[in-house]
Amino acid sequence: MNELANRVLADCQVIAGMTEEPSRITRRFLTTPVHAVHAYLRARMEALGMQVRVDALGNLRGRWQPAKATEKALLLGSHIDTVPDAGAYDGVLGVALALAWIELAQDLSVNFPMEVVAFSEEEGVRFSVPFLGSRAVAGSFDPALLERKDESGKTLASAIRSFGLAPELWPEAAIEPAKYMAFVEIHMEQGPVLEAEDLPLSAVSAIVGQGRLTLCFTGQANHAGTTPMALRHDALGAAAEWIVQVESLAQRTEALVATVGRILVDPNAGNVVPGSVTASLDLRHADDSVRGACLKTLLDSAAHAAALRKVQLQVEVQMDQPAVAMDSAWTARIVAAMEATGFPARTMTSGAGHDAMILAQALPTTMLFLRTPSGISHHPTETVRAQDVEAALAVGRAFLLGLHGEIQRQGSLDSRRLLA
Repeated sequence: MNELANRVLADCQVIAGMTEEPSRITRRFLTTPVHAVHAYLRARMEALGMQVRVDALGNLRGRWQPAKATEKALLLGSHIDTVPDAGAYDGVLGVALALAWIELAQDLSVNFPMEVVAFSEEEGVRFSVPFLGSRAVAGSFDPALLERKDESGKTLASAIRSFGLAPELWPEAAIEPAKYMAFVEIHMEQGPVLEAEDLPLSAVSAIVGQGRLTLCFTGQANHAGTTPMALRHDALGAAAEWIVQVESLAQRTEALVATVGRILVDPNAGNVVPGSVTASLDLRHADDSVRGACLKTLLDSAAHAAALRKVQLQVEVQMDQPAVAMDSAWTARIVAAMEATGFPARTMTSGAGHDAMILAQALPTTMLFLRTPSGISHHPTETVRAQDVEAALAVGRAFLLGLHGEIQRQGSLDSRRLLA
């Protein structure tokens, strides 16, 4: 396991060097370094005897088909895009571990096919809409998104063509759910819970619901020295008041997290009253009714802050993703594998969104979390411990062996009975 764990970590480090910015890890949807990532992972997949293709949304997909395979396949994967100035493990670790699970399956001679997908887009950085890759695979992609533009004015369809793909073929990216048993995503926790409990792993029982919005406050830019305070239409003043309300509501609402992480000010000059401000809102809670009520409160407070300054407010919803429960039967299989390898039967709710929440619309889905040292992610200091990677491999081996035995006990290689 030690050698395989080291290979997983080495894969992550090699891919970390494939970036838009030499001094830091930034890899947005279908930018130039993604070609290098695809080439590297394709070579890894082909060395494992997998059939490899890239679909119309840029998802790299490799399939291993045993000689005496049952009809349904196990789908594994995670994403290869990053936030700006990212760490080396978010998403990529799950892809590298999925390939390691393929090696384990081959050693065990399991009797079912396995497919690994490296999702092209999960973070929502380039086009301000997350999960483009997994939406396509799950069959929930909205073709209207093809006309969405990035900051340079390039449409999603144009970005796909520039990468060498055909956006009109997007329907072909969707899986046929009847041909798959389940989807399993392996991911770092991206939070401090497992670190605080000194645990290497946890199964995931659910993923919180989240909303992502953009609020545009539009006032009037004017001279900072000659415009009296009472006659100003200060967009930044309205936005600032609202941002404080966002923080205040999150602090007094149990388990709510709310973040304003991006602000654009125009004209952004020290001696000019700000004329417009565009601000992001990321709102998450495990209970969608609580999240909905809090969103209404925050939009009301934004409207109030704008009205006080005679500033216009526009709101755009980028995503409204309900909370998603993981499949209980497949989560139980992960838990059983953890117990079989001597780890506590820990389950937890994910506070971060993942491709698994999109795939859950199409397939039974579950996740395995690895501890995040110091609880730091979306940051260059993000890391993972080699012993935790070894633990994930041990659990993977037990999981695959258990699934193989379960199919065998059905008296048939037809894995459809697993879902009966």
